Amino acid sequence: MRILRSIIYVLIVLVATPFLLVHYGPSGVATTSKVALNALFGYGGDEPSADIVRQQLDVADGFRLDLYATGLGKIRFMYATEAGDILVSRPRSGEVLILKADANRDGSPDEVSVLLSDLTRPHGIDYLNGWLYVAESNAVGRIAFDAVSGRVSGVYTRVVTGLGDKGNHWTKTLRAGSDGWLYLSSGSTCNVCEEEDPQRASVMRFKPDGSELSIYATGLRNSVGLDWAPWSNELFGTDNGRDLLGDDFPPCELNNIVEGGFYGWPYINTSTLDPDYGDKLPKDSPENLLPAHEFKAHNAPLGIRFLRHSALAGFERSALVALHGSWNRSVPDGYKVVVLKWQPDGTIIESDFVSGFLQSGNLLGRPVDVTETRDGTIYISDDYSGSIYRVLPDDGLESSFTLPAAVQQVDADVGVLDGYDAQKRASLAAQGAQLYQQFNCAACHQPASRMALKTLGERYNAASLADFFSAPTPPMPAFPLSAEQREAMAVYLFDQELKAAH
Repeated sequence: MRILRSIIYVLIVLVATPFLLVHYGPSGVATTSKVALNALFGYGGDEPSADIVRQQLDVADGFRLDLYATGLGKIRFMYATEAGDILVSRPRSGEVLILKADANRDGSPDEVSVLLSDLTRPHGIDYLNGWLYVAESNAVGRIAFDAVSGRVSGVYTRVVTGLGDKGNHWTKTLRAGSDGWLYLSSGSTCNVCEEEDPQRASVMRFKPDGSELSIYATGLRNSVGLDWAPWSNELFGTDNGRDLLGDDFPPCELNNIVEGGFYGWPYINTSTLDPDYGDKLPKDSPENLLPAHEFKAHNAPLGIRFLRHSALAGFERSALVALHGSWNRSVPDGYKVVVLKWQPDGTIIESDFVSGFLQSGNLLGRPVDVTETRDGTIYISDDYSGSIYRVLPDDGLESSFTLPAAVQQVDADVGVLDGYDAQKRASLAAQGAQLYQQFNCAACHQPASRMALKTLGERYNAASLADFFSAPTPPMPAFPLSAEQREAMAVYLFDQELKAAH
């Protein structure tokens, strides 16, 4: 099998190399051809060893990185469950895998298995209201999912169908918003053209049952990564700039995606009219919205994840972005994960978070997506070697992962508020009651509703419920609460539950 794969690789490289030489020169052709094969045909590299990963990859100060899993094939986007399991899509196999959390602390998932199969090029994954949603290339489906046990039940049903997946950029990325809608990106069919299908090169949204599908924003050539800034609930998306305008133009983009927003493609690259389509810009075109941040040209930013659980100073207003790396530069660039840090004045500073995937022509991997579990552990997927890397705080200790308190059994003999004296409990409960009213929590949590607040004491303790409020599961929004306010909300809810029980 290895010999056959090598023969196929050589034949394709022989065909591709003259094109690469003509357009980009001899520098970097070996690496570029490998990346082109990965992009076009799914060709990947060898599985790295743990030692090579430690030797070759550099991670930001305060963190350490190790190889979590490899040999997973052409994996793409991920979702981290409350139990610490990692779901990852495998489009070319039509599957979604589940990597069970490393409960035995041996540095690798306890089990890897196929969760869903027989899908059409699945890519984006998210979870909302007990349903696991999967963005296939031509549809969106959902199935009931228990985030604690990691099991699906019932029948997988497609709630959105008829999505275009011909041409380039067929992947669809899916994210659930705190507003109860699901947001779906669809890339362009081409490098640069005027699309016949208005859904292409856009971000759409729809209700959880698949209804009310509509176009939310346009002019986005290939906006693969989507996530919300937790401090403002603004939606940001990465976008890949067009090719064949040289090594350094146009830049790839990070956009603040707003309803009705137009982001230029194919007529405008950032603020510059496109040489091929700039003169075709419709006179009634909406205003071109400029990027919130520019990445280097052809770096191919894909997954973006705002950090919600990192305890390290300096990462409170930060997002990690996976740069898949260039396939069409004379000198390859990208191939790393960067951190974007929002400054008080709204500007964004970019710096390396994980680098070293490409060294002296040796390509180790191509980062695709980033996710974070509730204990602050960060995971990075790589579709070139079929690996997932794990990033932990560098405390000199092995992973301290435990199942989140929300899914642990709480000792029934220990009252959830026994750690508070009467005065402290009353003070926090009063503050929590005021916050509950201020944010109109009762609008969703009516006693008779499906989201009624029941049996909290069986699922949380005061600390874990307060932690939940820092990054609640959608559709519950992330309210701007301080640590003391989160604790007050937890105490108030437990206080109300205990009073109701007596």
